[in-house]
Amino acid sequence: MFIDMHVHPAFYEPINGDEKLEELRHQTLDIHKNGTAPLEHIFHQMQCAGLDFLCLLPEDYRTQQDGRALVSNEEIRDLVALAPDKFIGFASVDPYDPKAPERLQQAFAELNLCGLKLHPGRQHFYPSDQIAEPLYEICEKYDKPVIFHSGLSWEPDSLTKYCRPDVFEELAAAHPKLRMCLAHFGWPWCRETAMLMLRYPNVYTDTGALYFDCAREFYTQMLTKDVPVTWIDRSLRHQVMFGSNNPRFEQIRMAQALDMLGFRDSTLELIRGQNAADFLGGLPEGGKKP
Repeated sequence: MFIDMHVHPAFYEPINGDEKLEELRHQTLDIHKNGTAPLEHIFHQMQCAGLDFLCLLPEDYRTQQDGRALVSNEEIRDLVALAPDKFIGFASVDPYDPKAPERLQQAFAELNLCGLKLHPGRQHFYPSDQIAEPLYEICEKYDKPVIFHSGLSWEPDSLTKYCRPDVFEELAAAHPKLRMCLAHFGWPWCRETAMLMLRYPNVYTDTGALYFDCAREFYTQMLTKDVPVTWIDRSLRHQVMFGSNNPRFEQIRMAQALDMLGFRDSTLELIRGQNAADFLGGLPEGGKKP
């Protein structure tokens, strides 16, 4: 089982019938060179990388964008319905939206989405701010995890001060039952992320970090030097998940690079899928069982 826990479907063809919305997505995400992708292309990419599932992440910045989500929970639900054996859907809400708790409750109870995605840097809140507390309580009620953007963001209007790994500690300590992923390994503060995972078993991360020219060279620096292989192999092996941050980066390059770092086979199996299944609380109905 191989799961990509960090995929942005903003340019999937089935949800891009509106040219103005597609252009808004290009501008907001600062992704300009790719066009829309038919699902056949997505499935081919998955096959080439050996992936079984993609976790699809929406974006909701509606209080900054005239009341409209960039990629809505309903669009994620629709994509999952097209390929329930391949797609895992997450929800997103804007913490500053007065209806955010209601929207999140609906996403879990009616849309059957599997977790919450938040981007503190783009949504401009600290993870422990009271404005987000009702959202965490709903996640705990439904036993759903949260994926946070952490570390550097390429999106315009993002402020890194809200995303440094150390600002998540208060939340991790206050909500020990809330499974949370600090995405992108918190790059460039990878050791801060490792510190939090060592201290708090409810903190996970994913490998969808920025790389410059070569995935293998970047992973070698991040996952064998900044964070030594032995740290992951011996102490953090149950808290690291594979993530690509696709479409910004190609899944096959990152999947191949991960295999070349010297991890034990048993650790690679955890990173490739079992940790994600544990983070999700199991795979949704329609998918293969872990």
